[in-house]
Amino acid sequence: MDDLETRRRRALYRATHRGTKEMDWLLGRYAEARLSTAEEGEVAELERLMALPDPDLQHWILDGGDIGSTELAPLVGRIRTFHGIPNPKDGA
Repeated sequence: MDDLETRRRRALYRATHRGTKEMDWLLGRYAEARLSTAEEGEVAELERLMALPDPDLQHWILDGGDIGSTELAPLVGRIRTFHGIPNPKDGA
């Protein structure tokens, strides 16, 4: 097994074992759908996101909380889109 495949498997495990069922489901389903074909940069981006505290992630994903100018904003947007969560800034 190569390094990228090992990182994919670890990221999938971390995404599905967050500590709260909500985050296990939100990040886990996204990771299950995306990680098998993710390139190294995508895996690294998800790893950086998962290093953040669950309350922050939950606020950003579910509530549409402002994450500022962080480089992870596009990934949070993709996760929201994946789950069909409307962007509150769009008036939805």
